[in-house]
Amino acid sequence: MKRLGLYVHFPFCLNKCAYCDFYSVVGYKNIDDYIDALMLQCDDYSTAVSSYAVDSVFFGGGTPSIVPEKYMLEFIDRVYDKFNVTVDAEFTMEANPATVKASQLKKYRKAGVNRLSLGVQSACNSELSALGRIHTFEDFQKSFDIARNAGFDNINIDLMYGIPEQTFESFCGTLKRIVELNPEHISLYNLKIEDSTPFGAKKDTLPLPSEDDEYKMYEYAIEFLSNHGYNQYEISNFAKPGKECVHNLKYWTCAEYLGLGTAAHSYFRNTRFSFIRNLDKFINAVKDLNDETNITDENYTINPEERVGEYIMLSLRLTQGINTLEFERVFGMDFEKMFSELLPAYLENGFMKKTSVGYAFTTKGMYVSNYILSSMLDFSSPIDENIANGSDK
Repeated sequence: MKRLGLYVHFPFCLNKCAYCDFYSVVGYKNIDDYIDALMLQCDDYSTAVSSYAVDSVFFGGGTPSIVPEKYMLEFIDRVYDKFNVTVDAEFTMEANPATVKASQLKKYRKAGVNRLSLGVQSACNSELSALGRIHTFEDFQKSFDIARNAGFDNINIDLMYGIPEQTFESFCGTLKRIVELNPEHISLYNLKIEDSTPFGAKKDTLPLPSEDDEYKMYEYAIEFLSNHGYNQYEISNFAKPGKECVHNLKYWTCAEYLGLGTAAHSYFRNTRFSFIRNLDKFINAVKDLNDETNITDENYTINPEERVGEYIMLSLRLTQGINTLEFERVFGMDFEKMFSELLPAYLENGFMKKTSVGYAFTTKGMYVSNYILSSMLDFSSPIDENIANGSDK
């Protein structure tokens, strides 16, 4: 059977973080109606995905862990009932450390969730406060212990660098304290200031680290994590051997995935589509079978030129980079000839390196990857501008 990833978006949060531009709503508004709508979506797509084996499930948000247990357990049952979830499927749930309960996690682990992603961001409480997080580092430590005791042996920790008031020394301290806990996976994201967020409204006055300090943090993290057994396999992701995120690898290898819920994105049967970023409108559209035209924000088929651009952009996010022979096999194009005017400069200036099979970013190149990819994809015209400027989580 063909393989498929399943993503489900739970937009509910107890508080909106000052930096977050993902779609979410504060509180429990219409949570029961939303779960009903997700159940209907499972029913609607069950036939379309009947020939697929779902080998990864990811519950993201928002904060899935604030959904009442009753609703979440019923929905998990529906997922297993309507999709061909493999016995060894990776099943991830995101959780905020302030919302984790022992009884809850034990039930979710028994129901099939086998990977937990905890968003801590920093080990410094002053930095957490600056971000608008609703938990302390001590809360996170308790939630980590609760998860271990509930049987989770595959835990991801989300961290950030470039946080207001953060210093190189405080960042090094955060890394040390996280590694001491021995999680299986660490995601490390550079704080992006988005105009639509509270941080965006005061970006000129935020006490942010300098760009030089941010690069120093990123460079140090790669070396430090490598020395402690975490292999970098993607720009922002580090894992112990065999613990790479199966679901996220689907995004970076152009594999198929189906997204359910408001604001969820899909790449399914050579089509990209996303559902509207509005909780009430989404619920009403799902329940009204005659209102399907109003449920998507975008819905388009990938043309050959876009496919090439996406493949380059996503493959170069991975530390293994581009395999030039594989690229030629898939697209019938010579990667080196396509970028003959750019590659020598990237190599000479230390942004790229030649591998045994092709090309990959260096640490320096990964840090400025969006700029390099933009110039590469513009150069390889025609490439859709939206792909060239693809977002970085």
